[in-house]
Amino acid sequence: MATIINDRIDVRISKEHKELVKYASELKGFKSLSEFVVFCINKESSDIIRDNNIILKTIEDKKIFLDAILNPAKPNAKLKKAQINYNKFNLSNESKSTAIK
Repeated sequence: MATIINDRIDVRISKEHKELVKYASELKGFKSLSEFVVFCINKESSDIIRDNNIILKTIEDKKIFLDAILNPAKPNAKLKKAQINYNKFNLSNESKSTAIK
């Protein structure tokens, strides 16, 4: 027969924070504060892991992303032209906003 081992996490929070968490626990209908805390930790952990896996699903995806950040490609002609157009647009809008004042 399998033995269930209950591990512990000790957390220190202010009295006000504990009362807030306890109140939320009661509103949700949990039997105990511990049950609510475990539920919230599990839910948040699952959400974080799910979101991480959606954005960068595999280790290979993560390596590709990191490589692109650390070693960006050189700008091509279209990107250089877009930068020039963006700068012209900003200068045009600055002169218009200065004229309004």
